Amino acid sequence: MSCPICQSKTDPNYRPFCSKRCADVDLAKWLSGSYAVPSSDPEDVEQAIEAVEEINRKPH
Repeated sequence: MSCPICQSKTDPNYRPFCSKRCADVDLAKWLSGSYAVPSSDPEDVEQAIEAVEEINRKPH
């Protein structure tokens, strides 16, 4: 397995990364928003509330 940041051989101590540096680079990407999980939630808060209310109105 290779490091997802620099493609070097992984180190068992930092798996799946090769070093603490690459692990920190990956963490920084998550914290800065470079990585994002896609969402189908409405951007507008009011639309989100309306969508939840609509779901709750439907019979289960």
